[in-house]
Amino acid sequence: MACQHFMRRYGFATSVMAASFRNVGEIAALAGCDRLTISPALLEQLADTEGRLPVALAETAAGEAPPEPLNEAGFRWHMNENAMATEKLAEGIRGFTHDQQALEALVRQCFGA
Repeated sequence: MACQHFMRRYGFATSVMAASFRNVGEIAALAGCDRLTISPALLEQLADTEGRLPVALAETAAGEAPPEPLNEAGFRWHMNENAMATEKLAEGIRGFTHDQQALEALVRQCFGA
């Protein structure tokens, strides 16, 4: 996981959490990540599996100085250069907005607020 390797490489004091797994193979590929959120169904599949789950993400030594921070203009340039990042961010924001509106409507329906 590039994110965890980056954080370790530059000595950032943080934990990385992976989520939204669709199958046990994805979980196995990230074994060694700081935190994982695993659905009950996938957790049950893992419990029914024989043997050990080897660590897939090896620790990398800290010590390098982090890269120079980006200013806003530089960040926006890099963001716009990456179509997937731009599209996925927009898709995520639309999804969260839709879910927030649905939740607010449900609260109004249930509690008359």
